[in-house]
Amino acid sequence: MPRAVREQQMMDAAVQTFGQRGYRAASMDEIAELAGVSKPLVYLYLNSKEELFTACIRREAKALVEAVQAAVEPGLPADRQLWSGLRAFFTHTADNPDGWAVLDQQARSQGEPFVSEVGVLREEIVAFVTGLIGAAAREAHHDPALPDRDVAGLAQALVGAAEALAGWANETPGVSAKEAAGTLMNFSWAGLENLMHGRGWQSKG
Repeated sequence: MPRAVREQQMMDAAVQTFGQRGYRAASMDEIAELAGVSKPLVYLYLNSKEELFTACIRREAKALVEAVQAAVEPGLPADRQLWSGLRAFFTHTADNPDGWAVLDQQARSQGEPFVSEVGVLREEIVAFVTGLIGAAAREAHHDPALPDRDVAGLAQALVGAAEALAGWANETPGVSAKEAAGTLMNFSWAGLENLMHGRGWQSKG
């Protein structure tokens, strides 16, 4: 079997083990057994438990980002782009619950360097959403002075909500990716649509 194929087989086993057992509780023996290889072979290919976990984070993050980006078709109305991206996000996290657990729960709770690794994923997603919201809003009401800080803050809030909702959806029986995406669209779009037409909320106090 080619080395690249064998490595992916080991990482599949590692993602499943880390996602279901947790980083601390997972053992290289379990991972090797699930992959159908010897423990020395896992160490030979992937060096250490820490490096294996890091490789899993990077692989799962790359797959998630690519799934979201591929789903958004440029040129569509802003709400359809956002809807497509959210559906892709929730579909991917539902189809890969162990990978999402690695990214959202395990990596964030194990300190450095894992927190930084998953932070790269979040920055990519936030940057993508920032670009989508900002371009649509500026085009809608032709205001080149729309504050980048406002758009970036909205993107942070939307991504944070999506992360929280994905965890809830994966733990709640019967919640589909389409339903989760619809929930977040209903929650966020009214405000985003107003922003895109220059109608921001104003404090009266």
